Amino acid sequence: MRIPPLYRRPAWQRFIAGVVIGGCISWIIFLFMFGVLQEKQAKKIKSQTEIINNLEQDKKIWQEDYKELNRKNAELLIIQKVQVKIKNYEKYKIDHLSIMEAENRIKDDLSSLIAKDLYNTYKNKDLVYKTIENRIDKFNNRPYKYTIKNIVFYSTISIELEIKLS
Repeated sequence: MRIPPLYRRPAWQRFIAGVVIGGCISWIIFLFMFGVLQEKQAKKIKSQTEIINNLEQDKKIWQEDYKELNRKNAELLIIQKVQVKIKNYEKYKIDHLSIMEAENRIKDDLSSLIAKDLYNTYKNKDLVYKTIENRIDKFNNRPYKYTIKNIVFYSTISIELEIKLS
């Protein structure tokens, strides 16, 4: 086998030269178009990366704020203090010192509620009622019972009591 002698025909030589030159030109055009498209894609990816980074920073800020709000709400949902106020003690002529001591004793009895969950404490409010209303204190050698007139459950439990002879 031998190679046909096409080098002697100028038409074939022009055709092959045209194919080679056309291939080179088309390859250069392809590389140019591919480069331009890749540059656009690189710019788009860079801008999207910047947007993603900004959004991730915003997300971190929101999460920190959310955690802070949750912590503050958790503090609001925990009982932090108990206030007791006894009314109508003037009616029975009981001195202020005895009333303050009685208020402090009731606060001590209810001190186990401090740092407890507000929801569960409210659910078990009957226990608070029974703890206070079953209590009998003596003032001026007379036994007195308490009745709850008003009780407010919040981060501070406020209890208003009235006394009466038992």
